[in-house]
Amino acid sequence: MKQRIKRNISATMVVMLFLSTVIFSCGRDNPVPKPRGYFRIDLPERNYRTFDTNFPYRFEYPVYTRISGDPHAPEEPYWINVDFPRFAGRLHLSYKEVNDTNLVHYLEDSRNFVMKHIPKATSINDSLIMDREKEKFGLVYEIYGPGVASPYQFFLTDSARHFLRGALYFNVVPNNDSLRPVIDFIHKDIIHLIRTFEWTE
Repeated sequence: MKQRIKRNISATMVVMLFLSTVIFSCGRDNPVPKPRGYFRIDLPERNYRTFDTNFPYRFEYPVYTRISGDPHAPEEPYWINVDFPRFAGRLHLSYKEVNDTNLVHYLEDSRNFVMKHIPKATSINDSLIMDREKEKFGLVYEIYGPGVASPYQFFLTDSARHFLRGALYFNVVPNNDSLRPVIDFIHKDIIHLIRTFEWTE
């Protein structure tokens, strides 16, 4: 009889403990996971210097970048990389001489490089470049989308002798939502490069 009473008391306590847990847990807000945060990115102060060598072009570029020849194209002396080491970014600049037959080919190549981003792009905006005084014509492509590999591409030409193509890449897995402050910052540097760009021959 005593054992039965002890069992009933134990069972009652377990039930009461369970009910009190349920009662006290009701009415509280359910925990919600916090959204993923990103590291704060300190952006450098803007300052520019001139890239003016024996190349067929010159421009102003940021002092916080490094310029080097393209190691993947040693036979192309006027192909360079403008590296943003702080952001693991690189602006590839490739130059070609233009003749009567190859300009259309270069223009089509530039367009195809942009169109390859369509599967991951949410939108692609283009802006016309037209500076008759400097004989500088082209397009700037802004490519939006979280997984896009190259958010900015452009080309410049004088339509007669010179053609230059630029493409921005980052040496990280594409996540352009987290990279957006850096992309916007570098975009202004690219626009400055284009505005100060001149053919030297």
